[in-house]
Amino acid sequence: MPSPIVLGYDASDNARAALDKAVELAKTTGSKLVVVFAYEIPSAWGGETGDYRRAVKELGEQTAEHATERLREAGVEYEVELVPERPAEGLVHVAERLGASMIVVGTHGEHPIAGAILGSVPHKLLHISSIPVLVVPEPEPE
Repeated sequence: MPSPIVLGYDASDNARAALDKAVELAKTTGSKLVVVFAYEIPSAWGGETGDYRRAVKELGEQTAEHATERLREAGVEYEVELVPERPAEGLVHVAERLGASMIVVGTHGEHPIAGAILGSVPHKLLHISSIPVLVVPEPEPE
């Protein structure tokens, strides 16, 4: 079986565009699609992190459900992973562990300098991943 494709997904418009591209690639290659929702819990929150973790995990599950509906319709083999790490690092760790052929993410079309300053996930991935990264642009408004 071909190596899986890892998709970073947060249910935003740009993530949905990345999902569509990842579905197209998975169908073409016969690869399984691994949908990853990665999140970081700020350590400065002290004892309050338990409730926050549960809320973020629930959000991740709801977010992943958006993707799985589309994947079921497309007939693509998939799995979902909720990863309690910073998004870029979490995506790379999952991709490395699974021997993925690529990581697919969407972008808001921000200027590269803004990504460098603000630390966008696609920008970070391009610098830390040894696995190919496909960055799908946000769709043009109709």
